[in-house]
Amino acid sequence: MQEPTVQPAGDAPVAISVVAETANRLVLWIARHWLALFNTAWATYVILPFLAPVLMAAGWYAPARLIYCVYSFLCHQLPDHSYFLSGTNPVPLGPELMAAGAPPSNDLLLFRTFIGNDAVGYKVALCERDIAIYASVSLAGILFALVRRFRPLRAPTLKVYVLFLIPIAVDGLTQLVGLRESNWWLRTLTGALFGIASVWLAYPYIEDAMQEVIEIESQRQAPGPHTT
Repeated sequence: MQEPTVQPAGDAPVAISVVAETANRLVLWIARHWLALFNTAWATYVILPFLAPVLMAAGWYAPARLIYCVYSFLCHQLPDHSYFLSGTNPVPLGPELMAAGAPPSNDLLLFRTFIGNDAVGYKVALCERDIAIYASVSLAGILFALVRRFRPLRAPTLKVYVLFLIPIAVDGLTQLVGLRESNWWLRTLTGALFGIASVWLAYPYIEDAMQEVIEIESQRQAPGPHTT
């Protein structure tokens, strides 16, 4: 009977050391490329909703409905607050949508399920304001990547940041309580201001934190002086 092989006692610490080193290298890689990762993620997030109506118009219903379903948890998707592709009017309002077969607009839960049809086109899977927010975050991230090559960008004060929030707060709240109805260009403008201001506020702090990680990890991984 063959005796069981006994692993050397030193194998476990070596394996743990390899895992730890791999994790440290991954952290360092993320710290060096965080902005590219963020920009890619935000760009993907804002492009996919446009793919849904394109797929619907092409007859690829299953992947299109999957995109609508996933984004329905992230956005209200009200059709009169959304862009439409493949139709004559990219920003149809309630009467036009209901004339094309949409459910009554006073039933928001049912109204939001209207994707569109050949008569009016198919809606983008994110509303107009969300498209403006995340598209501006993507573009501001690209601009941040260009600016930081020449000089560090300082974050605004909270007072300045709040000034950028006032338009979206006023536009959204007055519409929510029924004082007025917004429109596509106001949603786009206020959403873009919010997205740009959020990048301006957050990214300089993230950049500083990532640079600190890079310095710490680079010093830790640097070979020490040889002793005799």
